[in-house]
Amino acid sequence: MGDNMSDDLKSGALVYHRLPRPGKLEIQATKPLGNQRDLALAYSPGVAAACMAIHEDPQEAATLTIRQNLVAVLTNGTAVLGLGNIGPLASKPVMEGKAVLFKKFAGIDVFDIEVDQNDVSKLVDVVCALEPTFGGINLEDIKAPECFEVEEQCRARMTIPVFHDDQHGTAIIVAAAVLNALELSGKQLSDVRIVTSGAGAAALACLNLLVSLGARVENITVTDIKGVVYKGRPELMDRWKDIYAQETEARTLAEVIPGADVFIGLSAGGVLKPEYLEKMAANPLIMALANPYPEIMPDLAQEKRPDAMICTGRSDFPNQVNNVLCFPYIFRGALDVGATSINEEMKKAAVKAIAALARETPSDVVARAYGGEARPFGPRSLIPSPFDPRLILRIAPAVAQAAMDSGVAGRALENIQAYTDSLDRFVHRSGFIMKPIFTKAKENPKRVIYAEGEDERVLRAAQAIVEDGVAKPILVGRPRVIETRIKRFGLSIRQGVDFDLIDPEDDPRYREYVATYLEAAGRRGITPDAARTLVRTNSTVIGAIAVRRGEADALICGLEGRFETRLRVIRDVIGLAPGILDFAAMSLIVTKEGAYFLADTHVRPDPTAEEIADVAVACAEHVRRFGLTPKIALLSHSDFGQSDSRSSVKMRSALGLIQAREPSLQVDGEMQADTALSEMIRDRVMPSSHLKGAANVLIMPNLDAANIAFQFAKVLADALPVGPLLIGPAKPAHILSPSVTARGIVNVTAAAVVEAQASEVAAITALAEPGAAPTSA
Repeated sequence: MGDNMSDDLKSGALVYHRLPRPGKLEIQATKPLGNQRDLALAYSPGVAAACMAIHEDPQEAATLTIRQNLVAVLTNGTAVLGLGNIGPLASKPVMEGKAVLFKKFAGIDVFDIEVDQNDVSKLVDVVCALEPTFGGINLEDIKAPECFEVEEQCRARMTIPVFHDDQHGTAIIVAAAVLNALELSGKQLSDVRIVTSGAGAAALACLNLLVSLGARVENITVTDIKGVVYKGRPELMDRWKDIYAQETEARTLAEVIPGADVFIGLSAGGVLKPEYLEKMAANPLIMALANPYPEIMPDLAQEKRPDAMICTGRSDFPNQVNNVLCFPYIFRGALDVGATSINEEMKKAAVKAIAALARETPSDVVARAYGGEARPFGPRSLIPSPFDPRLILRIAPAVAQAAMDSGVAGRALENIQAYTDSLDRFVHRSGFIMKPIFTKAKENPKRVIYAEGEDERVLRAAQAIVEDGVAKPILVGRPRVIETRIKRFGLSIRQGVDFDLIDPEDDPRYREYVATYLEAAGRRGITPDAARTLVRTNSTVIGAIAVRRGEADALICGLEGRFETRLRVIRDVIGLAPGILDFAAMSLIVTKEGAYFLADTHVRPDPTAEEIADVAVACAEHVRRFGLTPKIALLSHSDFGQSDSRSSVKMRSALGLIQAREPSLQVDGEMQADTALSEMIRDRVMPSSHLKGAANVLIMPNLDAANIAFQFAKVLADALPVGPLLIGPAKPAHILSPSVTARGIVNVTAAAVVEAQASEVAAITALAEPGAAPTSA
């Protein structure tokens, strides 16, 4: 493998591993250590309480230490990738890489352990001695047949999951591909003939799993470097291979391939000759998984057998068999129920979950990863992409449920759906903060119109919105273009069934829309000629008119063009809510430390104290919809009167106005940003502050400060942005940024639906109580 690497890739890999600091891992503390009391709690004497609690009840280790989320990635370096027996020290970069994948995809902490031991019994003793430290063991890159013995003995002696990924990870992905290929070809697993090239750990694990799913041993022929595995063969045999030894006179791959429905190659490049393919059964599945050179190149196999379905180990062809599709999520499910092992039922559950996901609508995240292309289920998409964010949502719950059903779970999950929902934090960092919004939106979905209805992100968002039941989408766009793109992106939404459409080029309401536009903006510089043109050409104008006319409940726009241009359309057509002085924009950023709302990030250049108060009160109303208690900090360069600059006096004045209007609000200022985010700092400078805990609503003194802080946090803190959310329109309308993702559109849609619900309730209340002022959204 190393010899085939380009010089450019090799030098790049070395720089990547060396800089800015060596390696790919670090250990971070999860508890504060900022004062003497923290030290006393973290170590002596306080740590003794945790020790004794575990001594009295070992199950407490799961609640007092990281053990239940800690996995060992362990090797002796005897079969490292395609590099062979390079020893434990040289294998360390691979094990660190595996640790990164566990953390990135499933939030599992890992210690990589490289053991200088080749004796099976001694290696087993080392692994078993680690049980008090870890919640699971991932064996890696141990050569066959020793790897079978090591795993078998460790599983027998240990009460935590032991999983040899080279065997079972590959087997699970292969089995999922086989199930889907047979579904497409109309064949039954119990009937098909399977031929393998290779009889190592991965190949035999593939066969064992397929047999447990319904394949018949008598229909399986194994070949290796010595040819066909037949009964009585004297060379390179062991008890694991013996299971598949057949009574046959055939001795070569060429002799056994005729009539085969499935070829599984885990051997060496070029062993499957093009002429062999002509003799395989109709619609064969060819899994040429040797890396980097497969048993046959996929393009050559497709040329020779156009009816074949082909999987490979390479990332530059469709249907890549990659273990990262499963191992993080299998361990996630196993750890979360305290499983004592990963048994056959759990592996089969993972197989079926992966196979089922491949048949779902492709994810927008996958499309972005592949340059906009995401194939729907079919011969070129038998298994999901490793980038599909839904893998954890499908595999981990399936594995956890199988563990509970098969009796190996140490603790049961009370509600599997609630558990699945909790995993959303690994898919969308906005998952937890947006949960109350989505729940509320689904109770009474509203009509949301999307100005850029032809945009791929909007179409993918519409698919998710329809599937989740969050809203009723209305797209502005040309029907032919939208239909073509829906097909291209592998989506399943249908016009007239899942979404409505306004065609700018041919809508029967055109004249009515022109009249409405003139009524709204005729005295704001819009002439009749301009109105006729804009209602044909400006999708934001069309969307805003639909909202004004009551044909949509909320508007989403801004994926193209300038924020200010869209804002003017909303101001002219939808207008301001009663009692609102001007628009403002609140942006949510989701960081590792929590969720923070910033305002005003996009609209008012230099708001007055009165405007600051308006924005703060409106933000509080929006934040409550997220199920949070607003804690508002009025930010400045000054801490509680340290300076009498114009901006600090303004923020100080705004505090009095807010307290007069909303005396129950947790709000204080003016204060510096660190004072707002740290109660410890705030207690030092203002012990009597009205604000308790960290602020979650940060009101900035001007647009420059707000927007700069928002953009800084987004990039430097790797924060996930939601919004901006426009505050103040008479009906919900939001202007997104051109960089928004499909998921970002879904998030703002849910917020707009809840806003529309609140507006509807306010309107009903106003009608029921004559004279009462309507509440702004």
